[in-house]
Parts: sequence; C-alpha cells; structure tokens
Amino acid sequence: MKTLKEIKCGETVRVIKITGEGAIKRRIMDMGIVKGVEIYVRKVAPLGDPVEVTVRGYELSLRKADAQMIAVE
Repeated sequence: MKTLKEIKCGETVRVIKITGEGAIKRRIMDMGIVKGVEIYVRKVAPLGDPVEVTVRGYELSLRKADAQMIAVE
C-alpha cells in the first residue's frame, strides 16, 4: 500500500485510508482529506517536506509525517 509521501509530482491519487490516532487524524480529516477523495500532488520540496497538494479545489501543504499517514491508490 502506497502513502501520499511516496507519490511523485503531477500524479492524481485516491485516498484509501487514514492511519493515525486522535487529534492528528481529526486534523487531517478536517482539511478535507477523507476516504475516497482525489488528491493531485502539485509540488514536492527538494528535501520532501512539505508536499503541496490540491484537494477539493484548494491548495494544501502537508508535512512528510502527515503525508505518510494517508494511504492512497
């Protein structure tokens, strides 16, 4: 299973599952990243942190640690 952290720039993926517990999982879900939503990876910083994505029509930057909790296909 791939995570959002492993996706290359320019790819579109669909969320399968969000791992993590409590407040971190809730924060990710509050940003609009839920099961079934499509995510387009716009940019990845040279060192991989942060990752800029488009979710539901808006741009969002995620830390590597947060991107690793999002399983995608």
